[in-house]
Amino acid sequence: MAAQPAPPVTQQVGRARGCGERPEPGELREASRCLVQDGDGRSIPFKALYGEQKAIVLFVRNFLCYTCKEYVEDLAKVPQSFLQEANVRLIVIGQSSYHHIKPFCNLTGYTHEMYVDPQREIYKTLGMKRGEGNNVSVRSPHVKSNALLGSIRSMWRAMTGPAFDFQGDPAQQGGALILGPGNEVHFVHLDKNRLDHVPINTVLQLAGVKTINFTNQPQIIDI
Repeated sequence: MAAQPAPPVTQQVGRARGCGERPEPGELREASRCLVQDGDGRSIPFKALYGEQKAIVLFVRNFLCYTCKEYVEDLAKVPQSFLQEANVRLIVIGQSSYHHIKPFCNLTGYTHEMYVDPQREIYKTLGMKRGEGNNVSVRSPHVKSNALLGSIRSMWRAMTGPAFDFQGDPAQQGGALILGPGNEVHFVHLDKNRLDHVPINTVLQLAGVKTINFTNQPQIIDI
């Protein structure tokens, strides 16, 4: 069930929860020229994803990571109609081979846009970190599994998949950006560790998109 629509926020909201400095113009310009690949292996410039339209761009760790899987499963619940109403694109970028995009979308039920940056050029240019940060208290509201069970499931998927690989650098962290149109940078968050996701409703609200009830419980509406 949708929550009440929120007005768009067009400014960086502090640096809480690891919100980073906005990329320098040169960094974003360099990243904009990097290529991403779609599920069929077609290459397009990164800037084509946000040049003409505002976009929520979510960089994830690796497709085998249980935290990434559970986060994207919740992203799949965002109705396309909400995005169309706000004229916003929702984009996930991973760092595996493009061959893993369609199986991962099937696994998670995600039907919005997904691309990969196999050489991690955009990750590096925008300063996304490798390794786990020291802040272990951060907890993603979208991750349901504990570390032990989640890691076992990730390893099982690696062992039973068509190719035994980690579908990306296991140490690479992700981040969230709201970009466009043009060179506008509305919001930046660089993950400190695998659980340091920006809540999905936060990025939806910041982009002017209606928020979602992820609790699967009925909402009480005052009338």
